[in-house]
Amino acid sequence: MLPARARHLRAVAALAAVAGLGLAACDTSGDASVATVSTPSSSAPAGTVPLDTPDAKPALTLTDQNGHSYDLVKQTAGHPTLLYFGYTHCPDVCPTTMADIALAARKLPTADRRDLRVVFVSTDPTRDSPRRLKQWLGAIDPSFTGLTGNFATVQKAARSLGVGISAPVKHKDGTVTVSHGAEVLAFSPKDDKAHLLYTSGTSEQRYAADLPKLVKGETP
Repeated sequence: MLPARARHLRAVAALAAVAGLGLAACDTSGDASVATVSTPSSSAPAGTVPLDTPDAKPALTLTDQNGHSYDLVKQTAGHPTLLYFGYTHCPDVCPTTMADIALAARKLPTADRRDLRVVFVSTDPTRDSPRRLKQWLGAIDPSFTGLTGNFATVQKAARSLGVGISAPVKHKDGTVTVSHGAEVLAFSPKDDKAHLLYTSGTSEQRYAADLPKLVKGETP
């Protein structure tokens, strides 16, 4: 069996053969932050990448935005779950992704919306305190869960899912570079495994079309 990262890269490579994928760096002056993320090229249609072998949720226990211990496996068990690794100082990719998911989730029936779990794991835990996560996610969707903690723990969990992240690097001019994969992993409530990932740039409309199926444990 191929490791998760190898399987993901193979799946992404297949998508790239059609549309082309590359690394895109985005930055903004004023927030002293630079993000390097895996994103489709401007001509690539964003969407889902099926996983040949479903991935189990990583054993990950961190601190949530309320300062409480959060066990990812236990607290999302039996729930449709979207998992994303990013950081709150990200100038565009992270807030855009979370906002698109939030807009799509609001279109679900109330019961389905309450069942859905959206978990944002910080790749910049030194700056992303629980208070910072609560403020940032509160402006997007207060029901989302934000997690922060030991970077090595976060990196190990991300890598087990084929998501590459690197430790933040602070430069002499005060800017901070944070490199992270921009995939959203979708876990089924039926077996708590990820059967597909969403590439960076997936639209709110795509999430809105897929979430009703994901909530029922179906693969779009």
